[in-house]
Amino acid sequence: MDIEAFRKAGYKAIDDICDYYYSLQEKSVVSNVKPGYLAELVPSEPPVKGEPFQNIANDYQKLIVPGLTHWQHPSFFAYYPTACTFEGMLGDLYASSASNPGFNWYASPACTELEVIVMDWAAKLLGLGPAFWNSSGVGGGCIQSTASDAALIAIVAARSLYQRTHPDVELDKLVIYTTTQTHSLGLKAGLILGLQVRALEVTSGDKFGLRGETLRKALEADTKAGKHPFILVATVGTTSSGAVDNLAEIKTVAVKYPSLWIHVDAAWAGVAMVCPEYREQCYLQDINDIAHSFCTNFHKWGLVNFDASTLWVRDRKYLTEALDVTPPFLRTAEGDAGRVIDYRNWHLALGRKFRSLKFWFVIRSYGIEGFQKYIRQSISLNESFAEKISQSKHLEHVTPPSFALSVFRLVPKLDSQRVFTLDELNGLNKQYYARISSRKDIALTQTVLNGVSCIRLAVGAAQTTKEHIEKASALLNEEAEEALKVWLETSSSGQSPN
Repeated sequence: MDIEAFRKAGYKAIDDICDYYYSLQEKSVVSNVKPGYLAELVPSEPPVKGEPFQNIANDYQKLIVPGLTHWQHPSFFAYYPTACTFEGMLGDLYASSASNPGFNWYASPACTELEVIVMDWAAKLLGLGPAFWNSSGVGGGCIQSTASDAALIAIVAARSLYQRTHPDVELDKLVIYTTTQTHSLGLKAGLILGLQVRALEVTSGDKFGLRGETLRKALEADTKAGKHPFILVATVGTTSSGAVDNLAEIKTVAVKYPSLWIHVDAAWAGVAMVCPEYREQCYLQDINDIAHSFCTNFHKWGLVNFDASTLWVRDRKYLTEALDVTPPFLRTAEGDAGRVIDYRNWHLALGRKFRSLKFWFVIRSYGIEGFQKYIRQSISLNESFAEKISQSKHLEHVTPPSFALSVFRLVPKLDSQRVFTLDELNGLNKQYYARISSRKDIALTQTVLNGVSCIRLAVGAAQTTKEHIEKASALLNEEAEEALKVWLETSSSGQSPN
């Protein structure tokens, strides 16, 4: 493909993308294809001769689009929102046009220097204090691929620091602390690093957030048993329930354990801190006081296209001491003099994408006010949905709504005043969710909170309006009535309803 052919194909691609977004609301939210569908349509061998590009583009529309789950659909309420703005798309396009691996400053100065700047912009957007700014010369931020990578990097740095300050402690004595609501990133880091992971219990009475007393008892018990807790992965807005760990109480405990690294995973909810009214709920002041590292994903609720996870650290030297490998062929005069940041030493990989460009495009285009408007709109829509749940005959919240997330279940209110067991309710809700998940016009996900089967609805698609929330509410109530009807009929016939 030469330059002019690229120009023509590029115009057509933009047209196709625009048409896709114009038609998004008419599409099914989830795909109708069956597993293995693509292998039946695509040859098993690569072509011997090159094909016309238009044929390839046509096959994208014919073969690939039908197999997509449309996360930007206004009726997509599953998992969490995923950002996909046009500004982000264009930033990605420009970045891919100058494919720089960006492993050090010399590889492409603009890649490094723009990341230094936009990470400070993003820190200020969220209210993170100067200790986390790159301009501090001590702490700073770096764009990662995912929150799982960010947590793994923080744990590697924390482990390295603990080993240097406690050289006689064996690795099998080290313990990573999470909670029973922490994302699987904690367990996965333990698997990768071969370290123990202890998930501290949280309760519905505490909205599934970690309390200081729970942490204190665990630290005392493990220390007495000869174990060495070296990092706590605290969460602001868990994926499952939207829980927020009580960082104010954690702070009072952590003061007595100065070797305990506090990593705050705010992958989904952290971007809410762009709105001053949500900063207290997110424990921003305590994050600024005690967090050694902080992560939030702009590619979820932050308008920047995947991948765009942000990690800030209070002291960058703990990253570089743990991760710096600089063979002669990577040495530069600027790096040796300490005049520049070489971001390869802030994460596991050597090469890295020019992700800061899409941050720059999106932040400049939306501005602080645009970010705030989007976050407030998402939360307002969830509040509207939560009100519908409160008014529902058979649906109820399992835990209070959290930002733009509601978690609920079906609990029948029958004239007979029949009392249902937990097993019965769980079985009924599994059937209820099976009905919902079989639909193609809406997408939600399920979860289990301390043994209670329930359903999640997460708002965040940019095109979602109050009309879509009202439609979702009506649909969920209708499916609840049908699920209950079938369940009761099955139960009265003597068959097992589960």
